[in-house]
Amino acid sequence: MNRTLLVTGGSRGIGAATARLAAARGWDVAVNYTRDAAAAEAVAADVRVCGRRAWVLQADVADDQQVQAMFRTLDREAGVLSGLVNNAGVVDVAARVDEMTAARWQRMFAINVFGTLSCSREAVRRMSTKHGGAGVAIVNLSSAAARLGAPGQYVDYAAAKGAIDVFTLGLAKEVGAEGIRVNAVRPGLIETEIHASGGQPDRARQLAHQVPMQRTGSAEEVAEAIAWLLSDASSYTTGSLIEVTGGR
Repeated sequence: MNRTLLVTGGSRGIGAATARLAAARGWDVAVNYTRDAAAAEAVAADVRVCGRRAWVLQADVADDQQVQAMFRTLDREAGVLSGLVNNAGVVDVAARVDEMTAARWQRMFAINVFGTLSCSREAVRRMSTKHGGAGVAIVNLSSAAARLGAPGQYVDYAAAKGAIDVFTLGLAKEVGAEGIRVNAVRPGLIETEIHASGGQPDRARQLAHQVPMQRTGSAEEVAEAIAWLLSDASSYTTGSLIEVTGGR
């Protein structure tokens, strides 16, 4: 049976690695993106090389109307949804709280938190056995920052990811009897483009000495954890926060 997965923020980094690995493991994949259509199309092309179906769906997850429209498109083009990876997220430039603006906080939570809530709501409406769905899995992207706090850098990002942790635990209990497993992955210092978007392209390498394994992680290593949580191999795992941090 074909299973369809939606990966938000799937055009780069962990999202792209997850889309490619999921395709290699037998999933059809919908690649969501906000701005970079060419990058999303390249990921979709890699999915198709694996012999799987792929769709490219533009939507800003911070906009609830765009999220609803994206899921309606997916309904028409793919049919049954079996998995969601809430990967879309942002950081910002390093700053203390007393240097931050309300506009920054609104953007941070709109994408990282409200986007995850909106996409999860639409997924539950389609996947829950209560609504006639066949269940399967939602995986949220949290961060080690939720545990570490990210002082002097972006405590607002850490706070947003802390909200993701709590949401993961609550939703897992809410839909556990409806065929949906809900888990989160907490990446640590991973080599992706997100650091450059926060003005620190070398951040992961600069902090690698803080990691017990003495190295940064890769998007592919995080994708492996996500793929396991999507798979039947994790059939008794829900409400879990999986650390992929090298021990940090």
